[in-house]
Amino acid sequence: MRTDSPAGRWLVTGAAGMLGQDVLTVLRRAGIEAVGLRRADLDITDPAAVRAAVEGAAVVVNCAAWTDVDGAETAEEAATAVNGTGVRVLAEACAAAHVRLLHVSTDYVLPGNATEPYAEDAETGPVNAYGRSKLVGEQAVAELLPQDGYIVRTAWLYGEHGPNFVATMLKLAAQRDTLDVVDDQHGQPTWSYALARRLVELGRAALKGQAMGGVYHGTASGRTTWMGLAREAYRLSGLDPERIRPTTSEAFVRPAVRPAFSVLGHEGWADAGLEPMPDWQAQLAEAITRPAFTDLLRLPSKS
Repeated sequence: MRTDSPAGRWLVTGAAGMLGQDVLTVLRRAGIEAVGLRRADLDITDPAAVRAAVEGAAVVVNCAAWTDVDGAETAEEAATAVNGTGVRVLAEACAAAHVRLLHVSTDYVLPGNATEPYAEDAETGPVNAYGRSKLVGEQAVAELLPQDGYIVRTAWLYGEHGPNFVATMLKLAAQRDTLDVVDDQHGQPTWSYALARRLVELGRAALKGQAMGGVYHGTASGRTTWMGLAREAYRLSGLDPERIRPTTSEAFVRPAVRPAFSVLGHEGWADAGLEPMPDWQAQLAEAITRPAFTDLLRLPSKS
């Protein structure tokens, strides 16, 4: 029988990933009992293994995902097996055990052609295979866990524990005098550690009965472009932002279409008693002081 006690073990799937590692760090710093399972520890498409892992948990935070956006274009079935079927298996296990599920999704489930921030109830319409695979997962959570399923869409994620745009820009600073960066895609750069803190806050609110199940947008406030993000990362690192030059998406054709507009609205947080996440500049200013980023500035130059 489900209770609204804030106590209990949390389970984090995809615990070896950038976000999964941060969620575990936040939980442990908060004194919350947590178990992290990597892909090698748990195949989320295996119903029996998932049921055993979920048993006794209070909250499951699903950070497991197929994240190769371009690779999904030629392997959509494989991507959907993880992002869709695997999420359904998790949702079924959570429903049977009366466990709350916080499922991390993506802005890519949206069509990306808006001019104003997407509301949580905006009509979906993925423009690539990755987005379609993630939408299958969202639909499973909404169907099976209408009260205890929390779909948290994020976007433009960067952090200390994996490849990401900010780290790439800082690495390239030692190799190139100038960089051409896309300036016609708009979004909300989001620090994975800030998102991890928000996921834990949401899970705690859910356990107290203060947060309803549904869709939440876990992105930073404000908006910018990839070029704007790169320039701000350089400015904060003491590098010349003018080394970043604007270009268009047409100059960087990739297998998967990218949404032109990935700005999400955050109205849903008020109902959970939580403020929207900090703006992207504030998040970046805090993140970029971490050794994982500052160490990149010590890389030898091309000369």
